[in-house]
Amino acid sequence: MLQLLMRRVTWYFDFVSPYSYLCLARLHELPRDVELDFRPVLFAALLQRFGQKGPAEIEAKRRWTYRWCQWSADRLGLPFRFPATHPFNPLHHLRLAIAARSQPAAVKRIFEALWTTGQDPGDQGAFTALARELGVDAQALAAPEVKDELRENTERAAAAGVFGVPSFDAGGEIFWGVDSIDFLKAFLADASILHGFEMKRLDSLPVGASRRN
Repeated sequence: MLQLLMRRVTWYFDFVSPYSYLCLARLHELPRDVELDFRPVLFAALLQRFGQKGPAEIEAKRRWTYRWCQWSADRLGLPFRFPATHPFNPLHHLRLAIAARSQPAAVKRIFEALWTTGQDPGDQGAFTALARELGVDAQALAAPEVKDELRENTERAAAAGVFGVPSFDAGGEIFWGVDSIDFLKAFLADASILHGFEMKRLDSLPVGASRRN
């Protein structure tokens, strides 16, 4: 049963995340028999849930993140350009993906519109044109079920232990970050890699010191 669950992998992402865009370009590396479920979530809500700051909210980390993402995209030969402002509010784009049934082609097109053009993500005209291209009208975007699905996706992700994006859920095991793909592939090939003595020891490793809030 676990093996069957592992072959259905959930990919959690947010369009505000350049790491999610880079990860999208590597999804083809997963085994062909993996059924990938694209699940848009609101990254800001995950940050709030776990009491974290996003990479772009820490000035030194922001600069590093932007540089690393540009370098990584160049190394992959991936079209890439930061949008005119970042961070930006991804809510409308997330709802657009859901209204488009979170189909991989639609998700890819939204990522491309945001992460290859250098445009302003808040440009209403560009967004309207993108929605029209994907066959989604304003009424569908405003539908309560679309808003509910985004909220439920995010709550389900947090309950599963997803604290950042991109993240994969494979049989209840969470793999976080674009650089976790190799770890995920190893797990899909042999789940016992998480059952060894040292891995089990890490699960219950005591906390030796804590920062004061």
